[in-house]
Amino acid sequence: MTEEANEFLPTRHSLLARLKDWEDQASWREFFDTYWQLIYAVARKAGLSDAEAQDTVQETVLTVAKKVGDFKAQPNGSFKGWLLQITRRRIADQFEKRQKVGPAPCPAVVGSGQTPAVRSEGSTRTSTIERIPDPASFDLDACWEEQWQKGLMEAATERVKNLVSPKQYQMFELYVLREWPARKVAQTLDVSSAQVYLAKHRVGALLKKELKRLAQQPQVPRRRIPK
Repeated sequence: MTEEANEFLPTRHSLLARLKDWEDQASWREFFDTYWQLIYAVARKAGLSDAEAQDTVQETVLTVAKKVGDFKAQPNGSFKGWLLQITRRRIADQFEKRQKVGPAPCPAVVGSGQTPAVRSEGSTRTSTIERIPDPASFDLDACWEEQWQKGLMEAATERVKNLVSPKQYQMFELYVLREWPARKVAQTLDVSSAQVYLAKHRVGALLKKELKRLAQQPQVPRRRIPK
């Protein structure tokens, strides 16, 4: 994971401000490296192919580039919600393109719970999202939240790995994440059971602290494409 991942979510005010400069390639690379996996994963889970999901990533980033200059902070909103709406519309665009290319039915997966009627940017026509049924089998909002939290956990974990020794993290990983018995961990790593318990406590506390730090970073109101 790149260094930028340590700042995964929420997006900082400073980065959004820098994105208003289209010539700031470093900031756009940081933004892309931070969010492409989130957008790509949600697009794939929504039913898009690899190529369609890649296009969704590119089109979402392009829309952010066009709209970020007009983005205004809202008291109760979040950048996460704003980016979700853009991603949702770009996913809908891909399903619309698929319908135009062939007779295959459009998977009904782009809805958003109780309010499927969403207008596309700057348009008064019925959006693609409105024309797609909203089955209970897929909840894009829930998927987005799941992937967002996954990214948050990965960023926090990467940060914590740099704060403890490799052996300490290995003890934590085997005992807590892989659920090995403490005795097996101790024998495998040639440490005492007390050291295993201590690693669990220390690394676990640091991870909880880092997750809280990331979650409490200031929010603004409403990563290369895989081969």
